[in-house]
Amino acid sequence: MQLSAHHDLPELFCQLGLPSEGSAIERFIDAHRPLSLQLRLCEAPFWSPQQAHALETMMDASGEWTEVVDDLNVRLRYRACDLF
Repeated sequence: MQLSAHHDLPELFCQLGLPSEGSAIERFIDAHRPLSLQLRLCEAPFWSPQQAHALETMMDASGEWTEVVDDLNVRLRYRACDLF
């Protein structure tokens, strides 16, 4: 039996060719939120074509990236204070 891989935001940002330190991730999210609810994450205008394709592939993958992509998706759409 093969265990599924657990991925995190720094690894996702690294895969996308973006700075993956915690503070850089927070700056990226702050700079690009709020993302419209009408757009799929991979359709956001701030991704390069390669990044958009990588995200779409991760979203359609067998689920190993689902949790971390969902986390990024939520964080780009809402501020922490909007969730409470």
